[in-house]
Amino acid sequence: MRAFLTFLYLLLISFVNVYSQQEDYQLGLSQGYRAQNQGAYYDYSDPDGLNIKVSVWGYVKYPGRYVIPQRSDIKDLISYAGGISDDSYLDEIRVYKVLPDSSQQMLKFDYEDLWWNENLQKDISLYRLEAGDVLVIPGRPRLYWENYLTLGLSIVGVLLSLTTLIVTANK
Repeated sequence: MRAFLTFLYLLLISFVNVYSQQEDYQLGLSQGYRAQNQGAYYDYSDPDGLNIKVSVWGYVKYPGRYVIPQRSDIKDLISYAGGISDDSYLDEIRVYKVLPDSSQQMLKFDYEDLWWNENLQKDISLYRLEAGDVLVIPGRPRLYWENYLTLGLSIVGVLLSLTTLIVTANK
């Protein structure tokens, strides 16, 4: 019984998270090195400079919330996020931002040349990120053999059920 109560206590403790509001600007490193303990929060801050908080969503290795130096641009943030996946659409990269008057703006960028072509065919602007920006890397999900197997077995199962129903109804 005591082991069960101890397990229950540890289970309840593991679900408790303490959150606090944080601003999007930060001066230096806040608490020394911050361990990865709050899911998808990464700290690449400059201990001696001004840092900003931005987010990365989509087809990168480590999407999440980032604390990065203010001088960072899109390619820096993609590098911090572990790089792009093969399924990403680099010609449709988007940055969502909230303007000072509380309106929202979406900027589109095309980095296809930067990653995949031998020579740059167009001018690639390296947009400097601002506090609160959300970088979105769109893409398409890849289907693996397990997905095709599951789909095929579902279709075969439905066809067998229909065949059984028809044979049984005719008898």
